[in-house]
Amino acid sequence: MEYHPPSNKALEIYYEDESLLIVNKPSGLLSVPGRGEDKQDCLISRIQDEYSDAIIVHRLDMSTSGLMIIARGKKMERCLSILFQKRKIAKKYIAVVNGAVTPSSGEINLPLITDWPNRPKQKIDFTSGKKSYTRYKLLSYDNKNNTSRLELTPVTGRTHQLRLHMLAINHAILGDKLYADKEVIEKSPRLLLHASYLSFQHPVTEIIIELNSKPEF
Repeated sequence: MEYHPPSNKALEIYYEDESLLIVNKPSGLLSVPGRGEDKQDCLISRIQDEYSDAIIVHRLDMSTSGLMIIARGKKMERCLSILFQKRKIAKKYIAVVNGAVTPSSGEINLPLITDWPNRPKQKIDFTSGKKSYTRYKLLSYDNKNNTSRLELTPVTGRTHQLRLHMLAINHAILGDKLYADKEVIEKSPRLLLHASYLSFQHPVTEIIIELNSKPEF
């Protein structure tokens, strides 16, 4: 797959202090470098051009946009990693999916594992898959395009969890070139998935940080 990252290298910073940064990653930009010289331009490399102590703590898929927490220094990397492991960081996403989602809210509990012969794809596997849990809530329905706007809350943080869970209930995310069929892919030039909300207690100041980011779609 050819890589064409956004040419605008300006960082959209939502929060900054001596311990961490919270930035808004654009769709189409890798979180970390990929394989090959053509995939070295990524979010963390752009951040490190301005903040030499920046360290990645978690990732968003290249096609997903939205809020990411970046540690400043090894000590903060450890602190934030523990918060993620203990699920002390609340995250919500906005997605536009195909079809009319009913009921208007629900839970999806389907175990996921890497589909090794078809990497980077993941798959549902009830024998060896890791527990994966997502909550969803319908925000609106577009009758003309037959699409639903959802708020998604990943309780666990598996790779491609939201994409696969939506696909599993027959409501693939628009523009999902990895998992959706041709009709759903063609409904959007990009993946309509955005990390819109973060909330956690700052490891140093102990202040609750709560941020929202509106998607472009």
